[in-house]
Amino acid sequence: MKKFKSALLKTITMACCSLFVLHNAKAQSIEEVEGTEMKSPKILIAYYSYSGNTEQVAQAIQKQTGGDLFKITTEGTYPEDYHQMTTQAKKEILQGYRPKLTSKIDNIADYDVIFLGSPNWWGTITPQVSSFLQNYDLSGKKVIPFVTHGGGGQQNTITDMAAQCKGCLMEPNPWTGYGNSMSGLSDWIDNLGL
Repeated sequence: MKKFKSALLKTITMACCSLFVLHNAKAQSIEEVEGTEMKSPKILIAYYSYSGNTEQVAQAIQKQTGGDLFKITTEGTYPEDYHQMTTQAKKEILQGYRPKLTSKIDNIADYDVIFLGSPNWWGTITPQVSSFLQNYDLSGKKVIPFVTHGGGGQQNTITDMAAQCKGCLMEPNPWTGYGNSMSGLSDWIDNLGL
């Protein structure tokens, strides 16, 4: 009987030790997994803005997400007269013009998520945003479009952006707003699950 009690006690002790080791190993693996899940993505908000509307939306996104703001600037200017400006912009778009960038991001590889903003010009993104997409490799990155317009809505802006964004992971639910309206912007960002 003494041998049986001794063996039983030894078995119980070993089982408790095993459970303790397993519990600690499980806790560690859960912490490691949770640590990975808790890592916040590094966010960039890149945008081109002619009138300031897209810039205001970009700033609102930056305020809510804490991402880095990057204004796309290029060589060349537009006439002050609105009609002349839109005529020049239409001509540039039809010719596939890509102006040379004058602003630069040194560490594009560091970013996981890129909000990319453009006004709707003649049904598509601006030549400046096209230049940005031509100059930076965004493959494997999540790209989240946002578009401002003066009444034309989204039109081909998102499909054209997706076609020029080689290998990127395009968010299927972009944000589009009239002028500098922020209607639905905050809820849209929340629903992205960043």
